[in-house]
Amino acid sequence: QVQLVESGGGLVQAGGSLRLSCAASGSTFSINVMGWYRQAPGKQRELVATITNGGSTNYADSVKGRFSISRDNAKNTVFLQMHSLKPEDTAVYYCNANGQLWFAYESWGQGTQVTVSS
Repeated sequence: QVQLVESGGGLVQAGGSLRLSCAASGSTFSINVMGWYRQAPGKQRELVATITNGGSTNYADSVKGRFSISRDNAKNTVFLQMHSLKPEDTAVYYCNANGQLWFAYESWGQGTQVTVSS
């Protein structure tokens, strides 16, 4: 499987920008899809964005046009560039990887806090 380590979270004012990074290690050759999810206090974890090995992306409606996911396969790293941040974007952001060895697996990072002040 893979291990995921996020970085780049922090406190930002509304309208600002942040860039999250997620570095994967382990059996990175087996990763098919990487993505970002988030969980706000009292709410369920929700999809933010995903990206496949081929570069196809998918975004939650709430972040379309503001967030951009990208992937550096050579460095086994996925990024989430966030612009025009809103207070409702405040959450713990988790990196996710889905892959296939002789079994399908899903891995999660430990999460990074993003706080947007109004």
